[in-house]
Amino acid sequence: MPALFSPAAHDAALEALFVPFDTGELLRPADGRVLFLRARDGFRLREMAGKGWVCEQSFKPFADALERSGLKALLPGSEERFPMVLVLPPRQRDEARALFAQALRRVSPGGVVLAAVPNAEGAKSAECDLASLAGPLQHLSKHKCRVFWTQPVGAQVDASLLDAWASLDAPRLNDAGYVSRPGLFAWDRIDTASALLAAQLPSDLAGDVADLGAGYGYLSTQVVAHCPAVSSIDLYEAEARALEPARQNLARAQDASGRAVAFSVHWHDVTQGLPRRYDAIVSNPPFHQGRADLPELGRAFIDTAADALLPQGRFWLVANRHLPYEATLASRFNEVRTVVMQDGFKVIEARGVRT
Repeated sequence: MPALFSPAAHDAALEALFVPFDTGELLRPADGRVLFLRARDGFRLREMAGKGWVCEQSFKPFADALERSGLKALLPGSEERFPMVLVLPPRQRDEARALFAQALRRVSPGGVVLAAVPNAEGAKSAECDLASLAGPLQHLSKHKCRVFWTQPVGAQVDASLLDAWASLDAPRLNDAGYVSRPGLFAWDRIDTASALLAAQLPSDLAGDVADLGAGYGYLSTQVVAHCPAVSSIDLYEAEARALEPARQNLARAQDASGRAVAFSVHWHDVTQGLPRRYDAIVSNPPFHQGRADLPELGRAFIDTAADALLPQGRFWLVANRHLPYEATLASRFNEVRTVVMQDGFKVIEARGVRT
């Protein structure tokens, strides 16, 4: 199956990030060692990157794209320091602040942290945040983005603010009582669509279950709580930052159920298929990437579910009411019914995989 989650064909922030090297305002480190946080594949990166570059990316499809291009892609977690750290900050501000704190902790004394943010996605606020941590910055504008970088990093770093912002990425209880962290989908609440699907799930789901695009695990916790015949559940999620919150939420749900419901959490791009088959699958599939609608993602989730279900398996999904998934469902399942339409969403059950 072709990659559907993928970096944009024209990634303005990625192109803008390298403009200071083109203008001569920055030079690549003499030892060739560069760390790129939230790296995304693209022509300019492949053109610029050397053997000493390390890319960190927690979103599985983007990490896979970097690997396919021959770049060294790792999950966040190392403490190694680099003379230059590049950053493509996310839109969510607490998440971005934690990433800036990570960049300052990973840059060597006297090194440089460089970032680029689209103007329409909070560029000025992001620049102010980095300046609050690291002191005066240099900047330029290009490709409708703001590019900004530190002076050689030294004693000007605000150590107390650095510690405070680094802690923003720690898993925490959200307002609904689930472990989450900033930047995850609906990180601070229960998503309306997921809540609607959870309310409609039948109590007779049984056997081995999968949750596709599981996020911090809300839907899976509801399966554990309300479906006593379920013996195991696998959570598949593309964002690695969601895995630890999901583990914690499922462990709590298992304890609360008083049953030994086996569960496992997988860092996985669902559009590439699943490694095994299931009696039932639940999903609130994504239908956009960034600001762009991409209903092909939802259709890919449907195809993956059909391929991974046992012949009489059951698929329960929720989607925005306007999304045209019915034709795809009808082509893959013998029975398709809309269970409820509410709050702009629809819950659909599909049964009997077509051979």
